[in-house]
Amino acid sequence: MKQVLVIEDSRTEQTLIVSILEKLGHQAHVAQTAEKAMEWLATHQPPDLIVLDIVMPGANGFELCREVRANSLLKTVPIIFCSSKDQDFDRFWALRQGGNAYITKPFEPEDFIATINEYLPPLPQ
Repeated sequence: MKQVLVIEDSRTEQTLIVSILEKLGHQAHVAQTAEKAMEWLATHQPPDLIVLDIVMPGANGFELCREVRANSLLKTVPIIFCSSKDQDFDRFWALRQGGNAYITKPFEPEDFIATINEYLPPLPQ
């Protein structure tokens, strides 16, 4: 079972993302802000994957991504940005900050699953 940290302030989006991850056999942990995510990361083993929103109260996803990449224990953890920001510049900037992939909300569950599976191969049935 892989550990995934979901950093998302929308309860609706949290529920959808967690549901998909659990159906894939992964364990999801949720943080609603970048600050809460950093607290979680400081007190747990590095997750196998981070799903990260950009627009949140407090620090944004770009700032958190830079902090994660600056941490030697976390710098190789894949980060999938999942945001309603759909401009090419947003995607470009997310990847420049150290993100591995970018999904625009609302997303098709199949697209989300395909992206997750790129970084966490499906578990044997």
